[in-house]
Amino acid sequence: MTQPSSHYDVIILGAGASGLICAFTAAQRGQSVLLLEKSNKVGKKILMSGGGRCNFTNQFVTADNFISRNPHFCKSALNRFTQWDFIALVEQHGIDYEERNHGQLFCKGSAKDILNMLLEECALADVQIKTHCEIKEIKELMLKGHSDKHQHEDRRSRYQVNLLQGHHQLRFGCHSLVVATGALSIPSLGGSGLGYDIALQFGLPIIERQAGLVPFMFSDQMKTICERLSGLALEVEVSCNGQVFIENLLFTHRGISGPAILQISNYWQPGDTITINLLPGINAAEWLVDAKHHQGKSLLKTLLHQKLAKPLINELQTLWWAQYAQTPLAEFSNIQLNRIGNQINQWQMKPSATEGYRTAEVTLGGVDTRAISSKTMEVKEQPGLYFIGEVLDVTGQLGGFNFQWAWSSGYSAGMFV
Repeated sequence: MTQPSSHYDVIILGAGASGLICAFTAAQRGQSVLLLEKSNKVGKKILMSGGGRCNFTNQFVTADNFISRNPHFCKSALNRFTQWDFIALVEQHGIDYEERNHGQLFCKGSAKDILNMLLEECALADVQIKTHCEIKEIKELMLKGHSDKHQHEDRRSRYQVNLLQGHHQLRFGCHSLVVATGALSIPSLGGSGLGYDIALQFGLPIIERQAGLVPFMFSDQMKTICERLSGLALEVEVSCNGQVFIENLLFTHRGISGPAILQISNYWQPGDTITINLLPGINAAEWLVDAKHHQGKSLLKTLLHQKLAKPLINELQTLWWAQYAQTPLAEFSNIQLNRIGNQINQWQMKPSATEGYRTAEVTLGGVDTRAISSKTMEVKEQPGLYFIGEVLDVTGQLGGFNFQWAWSSGYSAGMFV
């Protein structure tokens, strides 16, 4: 049995970070807002982020922190609602937070504090939220006597959303429809391709997608090396395709992870080699040659113990100087030490693949932003249809930038729906 049609000024698909802020921003302007979520509860990705502490933004946000085929697109929204605007909201709600490395801001308590803040703002603005909603169909409604010139003043329904909530078929009409469905990353937390399906339904181009902020795997000898080193972390400089990050690397039983690797994964393509500098800021070749003259009786691995963990040195020795394992430094030639030093500063690795969307924090690519107004997030050729958040071809680096894009794009749409 189908429920009689109900009308809202705004319907938002997806109650994640961008959907929630868009909802209360629009409702605060007097719009009637319905927020539809397919999961059993809202904001799942918020709750798991930052190890449960939610890295909700960053002190230093610029367009350079984002990847997009259209690199200027994000600037308007980021300027309209800045990190300082969100920080002010956090402080207004009395949430304690702290700054960590590279300007990252985390809750001192729990990620629940951020979600509760967003839900409180929604409740105060009378946003209606429904969970367990499976979207079955989006229909565009043809309005008689409706012209583009007067389309925004005419508040009649332009879209109809048909859905299932449990065993109930529901139908809602809206003047503005906002797609905040997220992307393909971490399907266990609600990631899906629904937003792309809607984009294709209305003729919007999609930029090729791939997993981002994701660990690497190996199929060569590095696989067994990583298995043996699983759990070991160290600060490295990692580079690929002209991008460089200095952060921690973590060896896992599948390959390598950690902030440095997640960051560089956004710039890696299948077949690419990544370069790991195990001693960032140190010219290892010069250091080894100098040590030869001052600690000539030492073994190379003994010297390296000053800088690197013993299990890692054992692996490097097997790879690079196994036949000289018991040779004192003084008996190495400078050429040999230069070669080993260069390998320490430029360890070449060729991942076979990433772990994919199952563990990826974000999805690279998405709805082509050339079809979207950077000011309003509205589809240029489709009045009343908006796309915000991760479904768009805008991906932030690790460090709170993807949340800031959610806040900025959601707020921008909320001001214009």
